[in-house]
Amino acid sequence: MNASFEHAVASVSGPEAATGVAPGTAGPVELGAAPVRAEVAQVLDELDRELVGLAPVKARIRDVAALLLVERARREVGLAAAAPSHHMCFTGNPGTGKTTVAVRMAQILHRLGYTPRDRLVCATRDDLVGQYIGHTAPKTREVLKRAAGGVLFIDEAYYLHRPENERDYGQESIEILLQAMENQRDELVVILAGYRDRMDTFFRSNPGMSSRIVHHIDFPDYTPQELMAIAQLMLERMQYRLSSAAEQTFQEYIERRRQRPAFANARSIRNALDRARLRQASRLVAGKAPVSRDELMLLEAADFRASRVFSGEAQSAEADQEAAT
Repeated sequence: MNASFEHAVASVSGPEAATGVAPGTAGPVELGAAPVRAEVAQVLDELDRELVGLAPVKARIRDVAALLLVERARREVGLAAAAPSHHMCFTGNPGTGKTTVAVRMAQILHRLGYTPRDRLVCATRDDLVGQYIGHTAPKTREVLKRAAGGVLFIDEAYYLHRPENERDYGQESIEILLQAMENQRDELVVILAGYRDRMDTFFRSNPGMSSRIVHHIDFPDYTPQELMAIAQLMLERMQYRLSSAAEQTFQEYIERRRQRPAFANARSIRNALDRARLRQASRLVAGKAPVSRDELMLLEAADFRASRVFSGEAQSAEADQEAAT
């Protein structure tokens, strides 16, 4: 990814930065010290290895990183008069890597000097909104205090305010967040996340929040091939592998599972592998014979066929409950 990152720097920086000459200066301007650029490139490489697919997301993150380098260079020669705002919105279905990308974004922001600390604080409505008068403000300010100097990631941000409930205190939390996003933008980055359609509705009802979001990044669902590649990465890290029959069965499992309720992309794949490991363990223990190292690592087709996804109970509540976990 290093070459792509360097290309992104050149494409964002324009002719002045590409030639190293900035208006009003007598010499070249470095787009970040070499060690800093190397650290950022390393984070981007890790993101590429950590997440399968998501090419549009990775390209956008490289562009953001390049822009951060250019903004830093402009500030150093006196071209930036105000602290930049880098609040973001990540939209997409569950299990598409939004939290992982937020972690890497926090690292990039810190290494480029935009945030004092390499810190990501994750929060939901329950962490920010109280249940009675006078409870919301202290909760929201406490979360902001923990996130100060880093990145605050708010998942399912559209639940912050429930306008259908006249006794809801979410709007108070939103107002405090808006103030912090404006007044602390030199030391705090807020990332809102959730389903795209619900986030669109949330922004329409909260124009102040929408106006403070600079970067909107949409996370697509994984293809069946990408989900299989994700499964192989997970298995490799856990030191398991699939038999040839199990591999074919799991490919069929993926196709079926994607059509079921509450499919959560990589999260559903991880849950399926965890259940297969449970079935493998029961199978090996029931055999009562000594097992080899290879047998301890091998998942068979039967370990997946036992799933209700294959049972023909597609409409049963019990099957849907398994699909949702």
